[in-house]
Amino acid sequence: MAIDPTKPLLRLNVGEQERRNPGHGGGSPKPAKFSRAGQRAAFGPLWTRLERVLKNDPAALELRRDPSALAPERLLVFELRGSVQSFAKAIRRVPGLEFIDEEEIEGDDPSESPVVYLLIPDLAALRQMLSMWKDWLRGTKPKHGLTAFRDVFDTLKNLRPWGPQDRVLEEDRREIASQLDQTGAIRVEVELVFRFSDGIAQTAEEAVSTFVASVGGRVISQSRITNIAYHALLVELPAEAARGLLTRTASSIAGLDPIMHIRPQSLATTIDVAEREETAIVELPEQQRREPILALLDGVPVSQHPLLAGTLSVEDQFGLEPGTPVADRHHGTAMASLIVHGDRNVPQPSLGRRVHCVPLLGAQDQFPPDRLIVDLVYQAVIAMCAGESSSAPGVLIINLSLGNSRKPFHNKMSAWARLLDRLSHQFGILFLVSAGNHSGAVHFAALNTFGAFEALTTQQRAESTIRALGNHVGERRLLSPSETVNGLTIGAANQDAVSDVDRLGARGQSEPWHPLVCSNPSSALGPGFANSVKPDILLPGSREHFRLLSSGSSLQLVPSAASRAHGIKVAAPPQAGRENWEHYTCGTSAATAIASRTAHQIHDALESEYGALFTELPKQQRATLLKALLVHTAAWPVETADIIKAVLGPPDPTKHTQQKDNIRRFLGYGVADPDAAVACAADRATFWAVGTLEPDQKRSVTVPVPRCVNGLPRPHALSATLAWFTPILPGRQIYRSIRLIICEPGDELGMLRVDGSRRQPDQNQSKRGTVYSRRWEGDGAPVVSAEQTINLEVQREPDQGITVDEGVPFGLAVTFSMPGVVEVYEQSRARIAPRPRVPA
Repeated sequence: MAIDPTKPLLRLNVGEQERRNPGHGGGSPKPAKFSRAGQRAAFGPLWTRLERVLKNDPAALELRRDPSALAPERLLVFELRGSVQSFAKAIRRVPGLEFIDEEEIEGDDPSESPVVYLLIPDLAALRQMLSMWKDWLRGTKPKHGLTAFRDVFDTLKNLRPWGPQDRVLEEDRREIASQLDQTGAIRVEVELVFRFSDGIAQTAEEAVSTFVASVGGRVISQSRITNIAYHALLVELPAEAARGLLTRTASSIAGLDPIMHIRPQSLATTIDVAEREETAIVELPEQQRREPILALLDGVPVSQHPLLAGTLSVEDQFGLEPGTPVADRHHGTAMASLIVHGDRNVPQPSLGRRVHCVPLLGAQDQFPPDRLIVDLVYQAVIAMCAGESSSAPGVLIINLSLGNSRKPFHNKMSAWARLLDRLSHQFGILFLVSAGNHSGAVHFAALNTFGAFEALTTQQRAESTIRALGNHVGERRLLSPSETVNGLTIGAANQDAVSDVDRLGARGQSEPWHPLVCSNPSSALGPGFANSVKPDILLPGSREHFRLLSSGSSLQLVPSAASRAHGIKVAAPPQAGRENWEHYTCGTSAATAIASRTAHQIHDALESEYGALFTELPKQQRATLLKALLVHTAAWPVETADIIKAVLGPPDPTKHTQQKDNIRRFLGYGVADPDAAVACAADRATFWAVGTLEPDQKRSVTVPVPRCVNGLPRPHALSATLAWFTPILPGRQIYRSIRLIICEPGDELGMLRVDGSRRQPDQNQSKRGTVYSRRWEGDGAPVVSAEQTINLEVQREPDQGITVDEGVPFGLAVTFSMPGVVEVYEQSRARIAPRPRVPA
């Protein structure tokens, strides 16, 4: 049934905090141990050499000169079986040891192959490690507090120093090589092993800077952000010095112990724009002068474009506007247009507040060449939100339709994503981040001509595309920083509002999906950090077509650029002396801007209905509520999910978790419905609630069930979505330190005659992020009394790694629907006795 703007979302209260329900199960089984004899054979020579050298060379100069040796001030890599949490605790009991990082080995179960990065800063600590190894070999009982080291030696699979091969990863080496083929000196981002001591960090930075100068290079920029464990330099290297990165020799910059990673300088993702046309000048309503709640971190916009004049407040913190030609201002102008107006193919009212814009892209829509992007974002948000002189303190939504095209996500959180997670928790900001686009060729091994692809039926074409993309999921990963845990990652659905007449202009191209709804072939695929659901949701990114790249032994198709025939209409920079231009764009950047606009509209609708009851809620609660409501309407398109399951399997029906894993790579939680996120319908009631949870607590939310559904054997559903912001632990597998869940309602689901829906990620997959969403559905006749309710419990699970004493704000969205039963909304509203509106 159509959404009715006169039926607002309904507010529920939350109960008092009470002790959480006890957990279940006895934890993970202990990992199998290696034999002492086997460990002595594998690692004995390493420790024996260390002991010999320390006897003959008290200063350990020989060890320091040998990059393959255990040495002071050198990062060591421990690959283990089993959990590393007890190991991390034991390290703090050994004077001087520094726990730098941990991660899981890609492709292995993280409970079986975690990797620990440990820095041994001096000879005393190194001798202590040697002593513990010798005690373990003799079977000596460990000293108090050091039992975890016995477990480490029992389960140690590998031990080695961090070296040049680790500092320059293969994909980064290839990119550096391609840059050297095109130019002389190149710029790289050098991320240092993070040291919490300011003095030690300064010494490490000076050592790297001195080396850079010695090879004829220079340090251009520097940034150190303690609370995300980030310390990096932007370095320019002459071609000769840069070639050492290709061979990864110990004598090159890649051999310096203070360095963690060396990567190519970040390159901003771009957007496709095409088919410019003039538009009629529109009369914009006078924008209300209230403070912005939404910020756009993007390119320099054409702020005086007829469609944008008076709608933006531009804060040019980094002085990019004067050096950016107006003709280059595509990205920022397009995103501002989408946020303010939506897709211009569909007449929509503009937003009622100005959008706060901070340019991060300069000429040619690229990051400034002399700054680190992580530092730019940090400075931008701090200036907007921190302190009495903040420029936009009311901002609680930030659109980031940007990414680093040179940094696909490979299980390890990028510094940029860590920064977004930290800022969202600190300031109560919902970051909406584009998943990224991959415009490279898609290989269809079973086809050899474009005509063969076009001759397929709709289902066959979809199956072929899923199979082709499924063969290359590793090459189409999320782009940094879209692995963010606290933010929402937006993928592009094959949807737009192009008319049927304009659609005829897509000659020589072919649609892979229509009428099915799926992520566009160019839209980056999940999952996210710790195998969490990513992208979170899909929103329109145009009905992307394929065009032929090559044919022969196998067909290669590439996603077509935006056009009038399949695109989203946005404002364009001026041309030929006239300002009123528009053109077409597509992709995840556009989808993210639409998500940001939707979040703003949700805020506007709640403010209009509830006034100060909503606007005076803490920012953290409002932001998490917007997050919950954005995801809440998302659902897997049934036919699309069935095709992905059939094509990618696995065919074994008992492997339902793996089947859902393949589906969520493409769809996340599903395709969202912006209209349904803002208002209800006669046969659908959506409720909202906010609160805060202290450690080991839970709170109840009572949801009324309308009497009108009693005894009706027809399809109906209950859904609930919970969202929060977690504090983060940089460098830990338990990075997301706080987990919340919704406890299953139990017998009440039986009363409603509903079961867990098959059209959603597996429950364990949903628990891995900071959104927990469940849907229950059925078609049996509910048994409902006049005062029937569903009691949902929002519970805080035990904190991971450390105990976080602070309360965690959360937002909750709940919907009950029975299509065609028009009394559902009004009966639900009558049951909650809404309070009178308090003016804002």
